[in-house]
Amino acid sequence: MIDKAAEFDGTRRAVIRGALGAAAYGVLGSLGGRATANAPFTSQRIGVILRGDLKAGGRDILLIPGLASSPAIWASLVKRLSGHRLHLVHVSGFAKRPAGANAAGPLLDPLTADLARYINTHGLRAPAIIGHSMGGTVALMLGLRPDVKPARIMVVDMLPDGAAMLGGTAQGYGYLATQLNGYFTGTKAGRQMLTDMVRQTPGGRDSDPRVIAQALTELAQTDLTAKLRALACPLTVVPALPGTPRLDRAQLQRFKAAYAGVKALTLTGIGPSAHQIMLDHPEKFTAAVRKFLG
Repeated sequence: MIDKAAEFDGTRRAVIRGALGAAAYGVLGSLGGRATANAPFTSQRIGVILRGDLKAGGRDILLIPGLASSPAIWASLVKRLSGHRLHLVHVSGFAKRPAGANAAGPLLDPLTADLARYINTHGLRAPAIIGHSMGGTVALMLGLRPDVKPARIMVVDMLPDGAAMLGGTAQGYGYLATQLNGYFTGTKAGRQMLTDMVRQTPGGRDSDPRVIAQALTELAQTDLTAKLRALACPLTVVPALPGTPRLDRAQLQRFKAAYAGVKALTLTGIGPSAHQIMLDHPEKFTAAVRKFLG
């Protein structure tokens, strides 16, 4: 008998590993919008475009995509939301954007710092932050900073322990990830192997292998579980569900346990989906976002 839980978990890991969290859904230009180039903010780590006009009752919303993804992963959501000002983040080194300062050295901390600087430079008061996969980790890191005070955060299909998404732990995978990063970025053979691997993925082929390697390494080493009690704002977590009652219950329980330390937690699963909920179920996802925004 086929173990359906193992089957779903295997499919889910294949999506995360193989697709690298990317959406073959177009690139930044398909979104249009206003670039923030003329604003008093510059960064070699991120780009941001604006969509929508802020109206009475609306919010500033930061949308942070996952590994190797462009802001186009949010295209369906952007079309369906009105009255809000959307800040679509494009991480340098992902989806055709030049790597810039992300080409070497640490990634997640300086990336989060630049996003915090963006929020403060533009005077965004109590923004809502939505992040998918790696973007969910960054959203949590933003929420834990003392200089960022989001009104609420939504994490889409990401656990606080990044390695847990692949069935491990930061403690177990962290050392291995460091060693693999050293091989993939520090040797000619490793760089070629990583480049070949990345080019075989839908979104990864347009991303910088160095940035992907560093991102994967740091995600495998990052466990925010113990810090979740310090999160001051409400948190909504949206797991991707397998699509059968038994497996859905198990998936929700897994996420509930992982985020047990959050003071104000809402758990809203959507499925069937292996990982990219906003692409698999755009209408359901938009409904969840509207409820999240209040």
